[in-house]
Amino acid sequence: MWARIIFPLLFTIFVLPQLPQARDDFSRQPAGQVILTRHDRSDSDPQQVHISLLGSDHIRVSWITDDRQAPSIVEYGTESGRFDVKARGVHTSYTYFQYSSGKIHHVKIGPLEPDTTYFYRCGESGPEFSFKTPPSTFPVEFVVVGDLGQTDWTASTLAHVDGQDYDVFLLPGDLSYANGHQPLWDSFGRLVEPSASRRPWMVTQGNHDIEILPNHPKGFVSYNSRWPMPYEESGSTSNLYYSFEVAATHIIMLGSYTDFDVDSAQYKWLEADLARVDRNKTPWILVLLHAPWYNTNTAHQGEGESMRQSMEELLYKARVDVVFAGHVHAYERFTRVYDNEKDKCGPVYITIGDGGNREGLALDYEEPASPLSLYREPSFGHGRFRILNETHAFWSWHRNNDADAIVADDVWFESLSTSKACWDTVDEQVSSSFSKDEL
Repeated sequence: MWARIIFPLLFTIFVLPQLPQARDDFSRQPAGQVILTRHDRSDSDPQQVHISLLGSDHIRVSWITDDRQAPSIVEYGTESGRFDVKARGVHTSYTYFQYSSGKIHHVKIGPLEPDTTYFYRCGESGPEFSFKTPPSTFPVEFVVVGDLGQTDWTASTLAHVDGQDYDVFLLPGDLSYANGHQPLWDSFGRLVEPSASRRPWMVTQGNHDIEILPNHPKGFVSYNSRWPMPYEESGSTSNLYYSFEVAATHIIMLGSYTDFDVDSAQYKWLEADLARVDRNKTPWILVLLHAPWYNTNTAHQGEGESMRQSMEELLYKARVDVVFAGHVHAYERFTRVYDNEKDKCGPVYITIGDGGNREGLALDYEEPASPLSLYREPSFGHGRFRILNETHAFWSWHRNNDADAIVADDVWFESLSTSKACWDTVDEQVSSSFSKDEL
């Protein structure tokens, strides 16, 4: 018992600081205190409950129990206290040094009706939870939060997020900031449960989720065990990159920390995934990744450059509307860009790595400011992308400010699917390519 508690603590204090760390010599504002959320339920009761989308009309319910005999069952229905349907799922667990996880349950439920509230119970015991499925048509609203962590700023961000309704939570990497100290994954799961159990959370990985060490050369074991995403449903072979759709919006989650060159499985998957999108039926495409391709902060300069060089042309030719990134602990919004130049047919790039991480804010920006960067600010906060219809969406960034969330930046978007000029350019490029091939 004591070994399970003391060893991870000693490991965090004496071993982790000696391991190679990413370059971090830029100026930071101190973050808030780390919140350790305690386990106050019985061993058989579910904890760390969260949900994710699984196809067009199914949800995956995930939770953990200390009781290894607890069943992987979800009961659910549309009335509180009445569970008309029962589904059985799978379970897993993992070890990391002397840490052994609880029993991690994953249950697929559905088919479900869109825009409907369901009540559910995990493992045939414990509290009742509820969630609302996303709508099948516009309008739809996405909350975007990167580099979340578990500090008092994290709690502030989540409180502001839950202060207004939304449909799906998008997280472009760096979830728990456990950094190998596995009990922090449990604490994180308990902290986010009130939010993650009531709206789908769709995530991709960040550098703090890798957790490779000499005795654990395989990365992402904790991340993949606890936060499986619908990668198989999108034709991917890896939980580190996948796509899904909500209300005629195609969302692509890319992996900054797995192979992405032109010969990689991820590149080939992305190319095929984009080719399958019919912009007449799916007018919006959003992409999320961790290390930003465009960044004028002095933090993490150039860390996304090789991925940009490999994949940017794919996104450009597909007329992706917006690319969200994390990693840099600040907020920044660019104009439409392609190949380091302003381009009306390129995506808008937004860095939003300001959820509440324990490392603090990245305060310093390059000067003079790039004309490509339209707004930048090192503050904690969250973003909301509300798609009203096939043509228009509204983006707002909400700065944390004590008890209130202040809208500090906002802008209207028009989907590139409606731009005849941009698609005429694509047609010309394709025709030119065919002509060269024939020669």
